[in-house]
Amino acid sequence: MEQMYNVSSNPHVRDKMTTSRIMQLVVIALLPTTLFGIWNFGFRALLVVLVTVASSVFFEWLYNRLMHKKNTINDFSAVVTGLLLALNMPPQIPLWMPVLGSAFAIIVVKQLFGGLGQNFMNPALAARCFLMISFAGKMTNFAVDKLSGYHCIDTVTGATALAELKNSGFTADSIPVKNLFIGNIHGTIGETSAIAILIGAVILLAFKVIDFKVPLTYIGSFAVFVILYMLGSGMGFDINYLLSHLFGGGLMLGAWFMATDYVTTPITPKGQLVYGCCLGIVTAVFRLFGGSAEGVSYAIIFCNLLVPIIEKATKPVAFGKGGKKA
Repeated sequence: MEQMYNVSSNPHVRDKMTTSRIMQLVVIALLPTTLFGIWNFGFRALLVVLVTVASSVFFEWLYNRLMHKKNTINDFSAVVTGLLLALNMPPQIPLWMPVLGSAFAIIVVKQLFGGLGQNFMNPALAARCFLMISFAGKMTNFAVDKLSGYHCIDTVTGATALAELKNSGFTADSIPVKNLFIGNIHGTIGETSAIAILIGAVILLAFKVIDFKVPLTYIGSFAVFVILYMLGSGMGFDINYLLSHLFGGGLMLGAWFMATDYVTTPITPKGQLVYGCCLGIVTAVFRLFGGSAEGVSYAIIFCNLLVPIIEKATKPVAFGKGGKKA
């Protein structure tokens, strides 16, 4: 009796987790920090989120339509890009800027390089850095109208915790770490609440969308660098200073949601550890010695460019070729 075999190209073993399912889980994991940002900053934050996500999906559809390509908006990758870009925006930003950023992220960084899986850096962070370079004043203005529903601090100065830490030498004595952890501080829509971000990280870990390697190596190497800086500068070990750097700014959001992007992260286990260490060191250098109080976005897109080199250096030896020559 003849037995019929199915002949096909590899891969022969496929995971049941689809691209659209992964992206949907990322959106779900981002809901805690998104909802907190909307509650924190009011209707204006909701408007920024809706405009950014909608424009990202629109530019994805438009490019596919003009280029006569298959419609890819159903894979939810454009939704994730738009949502991440929105969470990296100040709540009072003019609405035309998220639209411009969405066009840059989807068309320039993603589609012109071949679409999902071919982009050489994280599209949302590339768009944020593009806007930061082009419109630095508006992208670093965190002043919030008291009438807009802002629940955090009764002020409109707009200084973030990291800016105060860098420029005035403030520590957690002036900005309590509790506020940094909960989110009662100035900042972008999605970076203020560490606890909301960590809830989302637990969701990603529970559904095995990401693992611990990159985020923990990133955060750990950053913490070690900051500790060495405190000791080397004569400041002495200050737990408040360290926690302010860990929970302030976009470190948590970047470590759990953007540094773990499948496309721009090394596929080798050793490479992921090297990548995480590079992220931590570069972020610390930018924050401690650079002109800006933040450094996560630039550190991630810079290290994205190093991924091919990291993968080549950490590529495992093929089976049968690992022994020493006789």
